[in-house]
Amino acid sequence: MFSTMDISTSALVAQRTNLDTIAGNIANMYATRDANGFANPYRRRVPLFASGDANGGAGVRIAKIVESQEPFRLVLAPDHPDAIKSGPKAGYVRMPNVNYSTEMVNALMASRVYEANVTVMDISKTMASASLRMLA
Repeated sequence: MFSTMDISTSALVAQRTNLDTIAGNIANMYATRDANGFANPYRRRVPLFASGDANGGAGVRIAKIVESQEPFRLVLAPDHPDAIKSGPKAGYVRMPNVNYSTEMVNALMASRVYEANVTVMDISKTMASASLRMLA
């Protein structure tokens, strides 16, 4: 029973990190400058899941969070301060490679997985309780 609870707990922690990453992506979907104030758009972050916990046990974890290498979106906005000044793409602004619809679908999926693991924990707890009642 405890291994089932440990596996579900690891999944809850991983999905919470996944949801935090998604929230950060949505919050920065219009950020055209980096932390230093340079015209470097925000890059979408993607958590990479790995099997097993950090101690070699069963479960799931986030191995690392990487930046997506998908190309930036180009939006025509010649008056924007970060618009490209010259060349064939003059007047376009490089926007973050974050797609709101994709992020919302990922958030919905992560929340469903979170709910499923909470249900697994509840069922495990109920089964353990019933087993103890039968022994008593």
